[in-house]
Amino acid sequence: MLTGLGELISESAGVLNVGLEGMMLMGAYGGFVVALATGSTWLGFIGGAVAGALASLVMVFLCVRWGLDQIVVGIGILLGAEGLTSLLHAAQFAHSYPRLGRPAMLGIPWLSDLPVVGRVVFGEPYMVYLTILAVALAAWMIWKTPWGLSVRATGERPEAVDAAGVNVVLVRSLAVTCAGVFAGLGGAYLSLVSSGNFIPFMTGGRGFMALVLAMLARGRPLWLAAGALLFGFATALTTALQLFGVDVRPEIVNSLPFLVVLVVLALFGRNDYLP
Repeated sequence: MLTGLGELISESAGVLNVGLEGMMLMGAYGGFVVALATGSTWLGFIGGAVAGALASLVMVFLCVRWGLDQIVVGIGILLGAEGLTSLLHAAQFAHSYPRLGRPAMLGIPWLSDLPVVGRVVFGEPYMVYLTILAVALAAWMIWKTPWGLSVRATGERPEAVDAAGVNVVLVRSLAVTCAGVFAGLGGAYLSLVSSGNFIPFMTGGRGFMALVLAMLARGRPLWLAAGALLFGFATALTTALQLFGVDVRPEIVNSLPFLVVLVVLALFGRNDYLP
């Protein structure tokens, strides 16, 4: 959801960020290294955000400033991040996989002890609730503030925005940097919360799924949140099938979340939003 939120902002400004997967990898590695060195999950998230932002600067300079092809540069960012994080991990940890401690949970008294919904709704890591807050804040900023109007106008009519005296390059640069920050946070969540360690190529296509969800959302953060919840439900369903011992091939189980998103794309994405 975090990565998709960043891509939604970038697409609203007219930049298709195919390098999200690479920015997530950079955020996952940067966040893990910082958290391991400092012992602080929050500093790890800051490190992940910084790593994602630094990776996004490649797209800012090559695409926004110099006008190179967005897809080619995005693929280059992905391949570069895969190679760089694998190399740094091997050099620093010599193919070992150190783990972090369990992240802090919200744990509201009484509410967390409710049957079924208690731990699901009130016992998640703090970052989950901050992500929900970020979606609501982004929806307000994009649709209710002058900054959001500038971003949307830059994506739809850049010539008119430029004629009105707004710096199109600056708006797009900030939007792409925001995408890098959110992608870095999304990658850091994988290494700091979901798994507790860093494994090369651990994003597993989530950056591309975030790209698809952002396109389906058509600039609306709440639609993005709904799509991310659908993807999360499909992922949880695959885990449930494995836990209950359903006799399904592992390849089919692992591909189920992506198949669900493809079905939704086929049904609702015929006039998909593109920058």
